[in-house]
Amino acid sequence: MQIRFSTRTTVSSCALCAATVLALTSPVAAVGPTGGGPSAIVQPKATVPQPGVLDDEGTQVRLRSGAPQVPDVSALSWVVADAESGEVMAAHDAHRRLPPASTLKTLFALTVLPSFPGGIRHTVSATELTGIGEGSSRVGVVEGHTYQVADLWRGVFLNSGNDAVHVLAALNGGWEQTARLMEAKARSLGALDTTVVSPDGYDAVGQDSSAYDLAVFGRAGLRNPDFARYCSTAHAAFPGTGGAFQIANTNRLLTGADGVAPYPGLIGIKNGYTTNAGNTLVAAAHRGGRTLVVTVMNPQKGVAHAVYEEARALLDWGFGAAGHVDPVGSLDALRPVSHDMSTGAKPGTKSGATVVASAGAPQPAESNWVETGTIAGAVGLGTGVLLLGLRFRHKRASRV
Repeated sequence: MQIRFSTRTTVSSCALCAATVLALTSPVAAVGPTGGGPSAIVQPKATVPQPGVLDDEGTQVRLRSGAPQVPDVSALSWVVADAESGEVMAAHDAHRRLPPASTLKTLFALTVLPSFPGGIRHTVSATELTGIGEGSSRVGVVEGHTYQVADLWRGVFLNSGNDAVHVLAALNGGWEQTARLMEAKARSLGALDTTVVSPDGYDAVGQDSSAYDLAVFGRAGLRNPDFARYCSTAHAAFPGTGGAFQIANTNRLLTGADGVAPYPGLIGIKNGYTTNAGNTLVAAAHRGGRTLVVTVMNPQKGVAHAVYEEARALLDWGFGAAGHVDPVGSLDALRPVSHDMSTGAKPGTKSGATVVASAGAPQPAESNWVETGTIAGAVGLGTGVLLLGLRFRHKRASRV
């Protein structure tokens, strides 16, 4: 097996922090594309943060003594990160550009959701439902029917409805305008691998993202109470011409559908599938005071529901390895701005009180919700109680 080691020495703005330097003196092990635990451990020459290590091929992890081995995962690309600190615990080809399928809807929501209060009512026109890709997943939006914006978002998050995405994008200035805004949002978060052609995630030439970027989007989404509530909702009623009908979240780790055991503490976030992308998933879970976010892109084992089982294995590993590994990078490393992404405040400042929401209980209109940058976790058991938001530690670095 060929072993690759990073020789990059780009230093983040907190490189001189003694705690960070000490945390990065552990060896970096890189294994080949098949994943699994490290086959060799070599002390690196540098003892300073190396954000560029996530650009290297293979699995990147810094195991301390007694740390569990990384599970054997067949996905082409994956990431495990701490949602509060943004520290990447382990990754495999983190910046490999791949089709994202409907996980791209996380970026769509980050971009569009803040613009329209959920209580707004809108009557759908025929024009808004044109151009939906053949074979697209739909929630059942129909021309001439009036929906609340909140209904459309439930259609996006639960049923992955491309019809709901098209209507919301039309409200937001149109398909191409929304794609441009999504890319600008991605860049503002330091997600540099994402190119948006079709905002719903439908396969399109030139459209791609990465496990790193999707983890950035999922982590950022948890700070928005509306995003967090929608992505954690397992079942909901959707308006129809003959009355409301029930829809279910297609994330089987959340619902336990089709023989997939629900994951304890799962918060969401979004799954996807297309012929070109294969199965993709960005998920978050909370356990023991810690929230993790994982991304799994295109498992190669070919077994039923592999994307969920590989995400399960990575979450289990992450919770078991917490405190026994040193970070190999940060989800904040490539961010070009120094302001809090949800409040506009500078890093480290507090803004508001903890917001707690029960996903199964009636909620105030979205326009009445307040975002906060001071909440240190997220708790969810299916439709259980959620702590909506995360405190981020900002580490700036240039990508090499």
